[in-house]
Amino acid sequence: MPGEETVTPFATSEGRAGGGVSPASAPAGSPASITLLLFAAAREAAGTAREETRARTVGEVLEAACARHGQRFAVVLERSRVWVNGDPSSPDHLLSDGDEVAVLPPVSGGSGGRIG
Repeated sequence: MPGEETVTPFATSEGRAGGGVSPASAPAGSPASITLLLFAAAREAAGTAREETRARTVGEVLEAACARHGQRFAVVLERSRVWVNGDPSSPDHLLSDGDEVAVLPPVSGGSGGRIG
């Protein structure tokens, strides 16, 4: 909607909010061919568990995903951890062909039953 700002922060491995990298500040070079893996609430908000895309940085991947999947996805992303190839990542992380970027929302729940 006009006047609304779309923000794409996500929690870093240290628990701080991170933000996407704007295309103007993205590094030069060809975008890498990567796989975006979405889990739990991120998968539900996007309607898919996996996407193939091209980007230079993690921030670009996340900005594009928010543009494709909308505000509901962006809200989930704000609470999520983002990993590249199994390691915690930041928005400015440079990507290489074949990298996997994973969005991992917090998980809670349980059976509600007693243990023991």
